[in-house]
Amino acid sequence: MRHVNSGTGEFLQQRPAGTNPRTRTDTDSYGACRIRVDPRESVRGHSASHLRNRIGRLLSGLCAALLVVGSWWAPAQDELPRDETKFTMARIQFPVPDFGWGPLGDHGPPWSHDWPRSEQHLMKIMNEVTKLDVNPGGHIVAFDNEEVFKYPIAYMCEVGFLDLNDMEAHNMAEYLLRGGFLIIDDFRGERAFDNLRRNMSRVFPDRSLEEIPRTHPIWTCFYDISQLLPPPPYGRFLTPQYFGISDDKGRLMVVVDYNQDISDYWEWSDNPFMRIEETNQAFKYGVNYLMYALTH
Repeated sequence: MRHVNSGTGEFLQQRPAGTNPRTRTDTDSYGACRIRVDPRESVRGHSASHLRNRIGRLLSGLCAALLVVGSWWAPAQDELPRDETKFTMARIQFPVPDFGWGPLGDHGPPWSHDWPRSEQHLMKIMNEVTKLDVNPGGHIVAFDNEEVFKYPIAYMCEVGFLDLNDMEAHNMAEYLLRGGFLIIDDFRGERAFDNLRRNMSRVFPDRSLEEIPRTHPIWTCFYDISQLLPPPPYGRFLTPQYFGISDDKGRLMVVVDYNQDISDYWEWSDNPFMRIEETNQAFKYGVNYLMYALTH
């Protein structure tokens, strides 16, 4: 997980516990890890017992590596306990076809992708860099539930599956016009974007999604990310774009990460397979989104 350099505000990565000081881990141009071992560690000339010990350590290391890789596929956990007096970001749930989804998370229903680790990691960063009093995780709620109005900022993903009913569309409009802020992330392709436009036209028939200029205050309200363009974590051939919907006073109510998955970087920020430079960029986007919403 990241810690923050108090002097620069940059996010730092801890060295994994148990790292052999006589090995070095490099990253190639595709982000894959390569381990370089000090040649003084050659096993030639050692006793049979020493070789057995070395083999045992190698097998233990292999098991540990498999556990790390396996964590990418671990089932999601339940919500963490929360204090209602602290900030909590809502995760928006919506009905989807029953395709035999797995537990909530990357193998669960689409609205739950990256849950719960993306919210948990972002809240740690928010606590460190802004001192915002936060709960350690998010809270799942739907727009057809009046409880949604308790949470000033909400996150929604995979909107290619979105099909708002009348109550959800009405409450979403009320939520946003009363000062709420919605982050829409983790979707790609024209079909999904057209589906989002269709649904948002039911929420706001008189408003449309417009591309957010890089001069907008959301890009400079905390970090200056006006020229920071993180690549999508998948499909590097995609071109991310950022859209929004504003109220009558010009306040941005909705931010849309199209052809992008910012929360995927948040989720895997503690995993060595994800580049630290790119997860840092994604955290800056998250911090700016939340700080803009809380101050506008």
